[in-house]
Amino acid sequence: MVSSVIIEARELRKYFPLKRSLISRLTGDRTPRLLKAVDGVSLSIREGEVLGLVGESGSGKSTTGMTLLNLYEPTSGEIHFDGLGRIDTADREKIKKFRRQAQIVFQNPYEALNPRYTVEHAVREPLIIHHENAARENIIRVLTRAGLTPAETYLDRYPHQLSGGQLQRVAIARAIAIEPRFLVADEPVSMLDISIRAGILNLLRSFASELKMGVLYISHDLSTMRHIANRIAVMYLGRIVEIGPTSDILERPQHPYTQALVAAVPLIGARGKRRRIRLNGSIPSAAAIPPGCPFHPRCPQSLPRCAADVPSLKPLAATRLVSCHLYD
Repeated sequence: MVSSVIIEARELRKYFPLKRSLISRLTGDRTPRLLKAVDGVSLSIREGEVLGLVGESGSGKSTTGMTLLNLYEPTSGEIHFDGLGRIDTADREKIKKFRRQAQIVFQNPYEALNPRYTVEHAVREPLIIHHENAARENIIRVLTRAGLTPAETYLDRYPHQLSGGQLQRVAIARAIAIEPRFLVADEPVSMLDISIRAGILNLLRSFASELKMGVLYISHDLSTMRHIANRIAVMYLGRIVEIGPTSDILERPQHPYTQALVAAVPLIGARGKRRRIRLNGSIPSAAAIPPGCPFHPRCPQSLPRCAADVPSLKPLAATRLVSCHLYD
């Protein structure tokens, strides 16, 4: 049985207007400057699926997640949510229903929780807002589900009394307390000790499976993707450059940018060494995206046409899409 699509983005864009520079003010240039954080992203996530969104800092990953949650209003494009239709043009009543079904876990658990709230208060708050069962027994059940046992010993603690891993589990418990259908996990383990990352990843993966949630897992670290993601979407300067099953992306990357990211992941054990791929410079600003293929100034396989023509995201196989002129 094919699982249903929970959320789908179609040609999603999010541009931020920038202030005019001193030079433009002096010269009278009134051309609007835009930071193109998300620039034509199309993707879908099914129930029970974890889609990993990976790329360097500045590639637009977090903005994509925030826009999918309608926390940022899209500049253009469409967002469709199962059972509710289009979210990007929804009225207040439909948005309220969407909020009940879509949650986020932020990167920094120290900032995600109010330092004046106890654990019990923090987990109870979304239950009250969405008119769910906020009884202490239910909060204990949610904390236990998030791996905080015995849960009773955590109820009266404040954030400063918890470790980073415990804080992130509280943040996850808070997000899944109302059993949403869609969850954005934005770099949820990047600030945690490596010894406890696996536990958090396993927790998110189990929730996706048990609650039939669609999860967007955002990270700059490809090494964590194998443990949690069913599919991986690789992002560069606001665009998806490659998307496919996790094993295919990690073992047979096709886009030059994906190849460079995979080559940078260290191999564990006596499995040999990968050939490092050196990229020229660093990722440009989304306010000054190069013409043609955005990656061409850094690409070791760049073709003459790459500087002029923007490649589209095309099928390379039944389950693989790649945006690269090498495969035209």
